[in-house]
Amino acid sequence: MKHVTVYRETGRFAGWPANYGVWSWGDEIALGFTLGYTDLQGGFHARDKERPFMNRQARSTNGGETWKVIPMPCKTPENRGLSADEHMNEGLRVGEVLDGEHAPTDCPGNVDFSHPDFALMCARTGLGPGVCSFWYYSQDRCQSWKGPFYLPMWGQTGIAARTDYLVDSADQCTLFLTANKRNGREGRVFAARSYDGGRKFGFLSWLSEEPEGFQIMPASLRLSDGDILVAVRCTEHGEFTASKHWIDTYLSEDDGLTWTHVGRPVPASGQGGNPPTLTLLEDGRIVLTYGYRAAPYGIRARISDATGTIWSEEIVLRNDGGNADIGYPRTVLRPDGSLVTAYYYNDTPEGERYIGATIWKPGT
Repeated sequence: MKHVTVYRETGRFAGWPANYGVWSWGDEIALGFTLGYTDLQGGFHARDKERPFMNRQARSTNGGETWKVIPMPCKTPENRGLSADEHMNEGLRVGEVLDGEHAPTDCPGNVDFSHPDFALMCARTGLGPGVCSFWYYSQDRCQSWKGPFYLPMWGQTGIAARTDYLVDSADQCTLFLTANKRNGREGRVFAARSYDGGRKFGFLSWLSEEPEGFQIMPASLRLSDGDILVAVRCTEHGEFTASKHWIDTYLSEDDGLTWTHVGRPVPASGQGGNPPTLTLLEDGRIVLTYGYRAAPYGIRARISDATGTIWSEEIVLRNDGGNADIGYPRTVLRPDGSLVTAYYYNDTPEGERYIGATIWKPGT
């Protein structure tokens, strides 16, 4: 097991890669994240809300051993940061300028989702009532992005998209998204699908009934038998940092039309909770990776057989985090069978938030 640094700079807050995505082609890996400034008085997240968060993209061409970081090569409304409005004060948020330069438009379609160098990224404004979302795509391994393209509201009180999708064919792609609940708060997970190369995404199905707390940040995986497994970040109703948080899984045996709750592989994920990520191994086993926001803070994993119903004991990738302001991982499989798990992290509560990665073998 090996830990590497993707991006780290004193005084900066690099965070939340799960919001943006990770994409891989053999040993070439691209990773999205956002970059702001630290403020130890910033609350649960030690970020400075009076300064902008801007998007960055990291790339490795040697399986995650070393990385280069650049500004994310995509157009954003008025050049503002994506998917971080809740971390910035008024006057800095992308949701304030959606009618300005580089505003989202309708996608003309003709997107080849099966292109060998394809990648898709979802983005959003904030998290509260009325938030909206859009998407980008790349056909050159994230060297450039086309978009932004609006996602519908589907009659909901808000759509807060993070990147999670399945490519089904050249013309068909399924997104897993979070809608705000009837009271305007996040959230409830659903699937949307395009059958026409991205020209339209139509509502497909809810994964469950509307929860009392929230169910957000889905992570999907098409299993070896064609079924779809989705892991979801969950919490009970109550104050965010004091509530119980866990990860549930849902299974569809009819290509996303209906869903069954199949388990709770992570019964407790710590203060504030953390999103899951799912990765399929060559032998059909499933790896679930997540941040653990209770002492000892760190990054953990569990492994399941091909069904996603029985999970191993926790595998501790790291347990040296400074506090709960960590996690949001994404994991990819290398050609040699190793896994690369990227996340945001801190060593001490007073330290910068940085992007790290762990290269590890899942065992047999």
